[in-house]
Amino acid sequence: MTWMETHAARREHPHALWNGAGSVVMFGLNYGPDRDPREILKEKMRGAISVYAQGDDYHELIKGKLRRLGQWLAHKTGNELKVFVDTAPLMEKPLAQAAGLGWQGKHTNLVSREHGSWLFLGAMLTAAELPLDEREIDHCGSCRACLDVCPTNAFPAPYQLDARRCISYLTIEHKGPIPRELRKAIGNHIYGCDDCLAACPWNKFASQGREQKLAAREENRAPSLSELVALDDTEFRARFSKSPIKRSGRERFIRNVLIAIGNSASPSLMPDAIARLDDESALIRGAAVWATSALMNKEDFAKLAQQNSPREMDETVREEWNAALATSR
Repeated sequence: MTWMETHAARREHPHALWNGAGSVVMFGLNYGPDRDPREILKEKMRGAISVYAQGDDYHELIKGKLRRLGQWLAHKTGNELKVFVDTAPLMEKPLAQAAGLGWQGKHTNLVSREHGSWLFLGAMLTAAELPLDEREIDHCGSCRACLDVCPTNAFPAPYQLDARRCISYLTIEHKGPIPRELRKAIGNHIYGCDDCLAACPWNKFASQGREQKLAAREENRAPSLSELVALDDTEFRARFSKSPIKRSGRERFIRNVLIAIGNSASPSLMPDAIARLDDESALIRGAAVWATSALMNKEDFAKLAQQNSPREMDETVREEWNAALATSR
């Protein structure tokens, strides 16, 4: 199986997932990009989508591969097994390090001497007793590249991540308005962030991923913010069919696009932000207020607020109007 690295990690398993002794087998699939993902950050009128989300959703792809391999292993060993891809409370990165796939770098992600930062992880729990591989050691040394490049200072110390400041968390998992103090630092990241991964010097040994279904769709490499912000729910679902982006939903995604529009410094995007002031989603309307205030001069924004804020019924959006007015004075 040339598409995977497979290594046994340890013989004891979480009781909630598995009873008795056996082995954890960890898998890594290379998804190395064909270019530096930070190049898009210079194009302020376009959105930056994390490398892993530019192609098809990796979860089902990898799970299908693991199931096929699992059938073979179960037949060979006569033991039952289970496969997981982000679907169980497993400490995948420490397990992968214990299995020799790589080590947890100072950015807390797995780093491989062969593939750099670009590995998807999967796990197989089997009752079979398999030979253990040698644990990988830390090769970060005194390097701080991943820590220093973070736009939102999400690393309070090496090997520690404050998820509340992480752009990947904020643009994907966080359900409410993005904290105002972090919006400027987000730049044009609209789904995830690869900055700390891409900065790692070990990527000089990485190769481009070979799995075609994970290859970047051309429309996701440098999408127009103006086109994305206009998507309704039906268009959003169609645009990101089979993509992990679909899971976040339109509300959070358009919120992110509006933050990027506010950071674009491009007056040509102002009408796109104003158009979303009447969106049915309060989360989107609030982001539209901030984006508009970032692009519009103080006098015109005050007039716009006078026209729009009195009819706003949502408290969080009213707070956005008040905060934007206070800032623009």
